[in-house]
Amino acid sequence: MLINCVAYQDGQKLDDIPVEEISDYIQRPETFVWVALRDAKPDELAVMKEEFGLHELAVEDASRGHQRPKIEEYGDSLFVVVKTIECRDGEVAVGEVDIFVGQDYILSSRDGETQQGFLGVRARAEKEPHMLRLGPAFVLYALMDAVVDRYFPVLDMLETELEKIEELIFSRGKQRDNIERLYELKGKVTTVRHVVVPLMEAVGRLHGGRVPSMCQDTQEYFRDVHDHLHRISASLDTIRDTIATAIQVNLSMTAIEESEVNKRLAAWAAIFAICTAFAGVWGMNFKFMPELEWKYGYPFALTVMVSVCLYLYRRFKKAGWL
Repeated sequence: MLINCVAYQDGQKLDDIPVEEISDYIQRPETFVWVALRDAKPDELAVMKEEFGLHELAVEDASRGHQRPKIEEYGDSLFVVVKTIECRDGEVAVGEVDIFVGQDYILSSRDGETQQGFLGVRARAEKEPHMLRLGPAFVLYALMDAVVDRYFPVLDMLETELEKIEELIFSRGKQRDNIERLYELKGKVTTVRHVVVPLMEAVGRLHGGRVPSMCQDTQEYFRDVHDHLHRISASLDTIRDTIATAIQVNLSMTAIEESEVNKRLAAWAAIFAICTAFAGVWGMNFKFMPELEWKYGYPFALTVMVSVCLYLYRRFKKAGWL
């Protein structure tokens, strides 16, 4: 579905134009066309391929979708795939934006999973005509910068969720729930990392070293995007390390609780074992047992057993086993 199709000349907006006139405008000097699509169908991409002369392999990748974040060069044009991530009811939703960039055009196509559009990006770019004069490369930067900026709220959500789990680590009886939540959080972090790391590697090609000709004048802007991605990647690594540590602490707390239970069971078992031992001896009923016919033999036996049990109870209590 076509969102908008706008022609710009020397950093100024000319007009919203029909798709059929794209080829006429891109032939003008210092003019480029910015087209935005959503859920582009094969026939729409075929029309854009005809108007802009897009490479067939890039169009094929955009048609299939589910691409890894990447930047590919096809002659004087670029094909860029960036992943969007958004928070929805505590979950991480991943979308995709495919961007075709040439000397006189830029075409973006986002899928339905990406609920946030880029109208704000266009409005911001149009307020900076001195930057729009840099052409499609600046628009590419503006789109990538907007996508990357939307990663930060997701990162904040992951950090907040981790902090909540950490507060419950030392709560008794919740170790299993904590482990499940930590592994669920680890899965979310892995999903975000699979979005960020490949894009960071790809953006690194747009500044320093051999840079595509159209990006020569915008290297410092792509360096800024790369720095943001590097910060996000470092934060994700920190979260992953903290999760690993939290899991180990949680397992240790579980082991400690089990040890405490085992000590209590062992202490009570020792106490009852004494009673069993005394009862076993006095219950043999041998003929010549000294206490067998003694008037106070039964109370004496009970007193001895109770006294020994109380003594053991106090010793175990003092040792912290009970």
